Amino acid sequence: MNSVTVQPPKFATEVVAAVVAEQYDLRGDYTELVSERDQNFRLITSAGDAFVVKVTGLNEDRMATDFQIAALSHFEENGFNYAPRVFRAVSGEKRSVITSDSGQEYCLRVVTWLDGSLLKDVELTVINARRFGQRLAELDRSLESFEFDGDGQAGLWDMQQVLQLRGLLPHVNDAKVQHYAREVLTRFDDTVLSKLGTLTRQAIHNDANPENILIDADDNVSGFIDFGDALKAPRIIDVATAASYLRAGGDDPLKFIAAFIEGYQQRNPLSDTECNLLFDLIRTRLAMTLIVLYWRLTARDEGDPYRQKTLENESNAFEFLVFLSDVGHHAFKRYVIRKTT
Repeated sequence: MNSVTVQPPKFATEVVAAVVAEQYDLRGDYTELVSERDQNFRLITSAGDAFVVKVTGLNEDRMATDFQIAALSHFEENGFNYAPRVFRAVSGEKRSVITSDSGQEYCLRVVTWLDGSLLKDVELTVINARRFGQRLAELDRSLESFEFDGDGQAGLWDMQQVLQLRGLLPHVNDAKVQHYAREVLTRFDDTVLSKLGTLTRQAIHNDANPENILIDADDNVSGFIDFGDALKAPRIIDVATAASYLRAGGDDPLKFIAAFIEGYQQRNPLSDTECNLLFDLIRTRLAMTLIVLYWRLTARDEGDPYRQKTLENESNAFEFLVFLSDVGHHAFKRYVIRKTT
């Protein structure tokens, strides 16, 4: 939970550039990127090669960082071409260190930049929603064989630990929002958690939202970025997390989720238990988003760029949670899962 209250690293761009030049032999133009808990830059070299330079926040467990690096390396070794590649330092290591003026050591990483438009910046359609499902299914299948010695790291966005967010409910100062969020957590405790525990756990992206999905000129999903929340969990959490962001309006609010699930099932079929959990897990992710959003309002300054970005992106999360709650589990499953058969 410290990821919200602890500020990201604030190294001067020229300091990062000097260290990257020394340790990775990379030089070029830097542009700082908005991030929740790390300090990230886009680096473009004079040859036109692009990279992401990541300075990891002090609050992140080293195990979590190594888990991400290992997952990206696994993709490369197994031919999954829709994730960044780890760029090694001159020493041959996959991570290095940058030291602040006060002597604190931060993890420094460089990964390749993936081209494409963010899904949030293009028109969401039934076609690209289905392709999104297909590509996420391929990602999850690739990660089925990924093993990591020490993959029990805790994370703010670990749905398996969502009941720990109960302590943040007092920060939700809208009575109606708090009521729905509390109801979802109670449902998770009473019904969902035990069923979730019966499912096989594997590595998942855990944050496949429209800001982390890349689309190419042909409307195909060309990549996944930002593996900062990756962890080991049942794969249905990956599916539900992604689906929670596919919010359609108009006369068919579930059309994008239905197309996404259809695409996923084509490449990585879900079990009956997973299909039965999908509705509650989507609602759980929406409740998590709202609780953390209200907490963030009190924990970060009004001018904080990540706080502002979240406010804009999640403006309709509560409306969608209310809509799903009104639809109910059985009607949701009948519509969404029926579309995949």
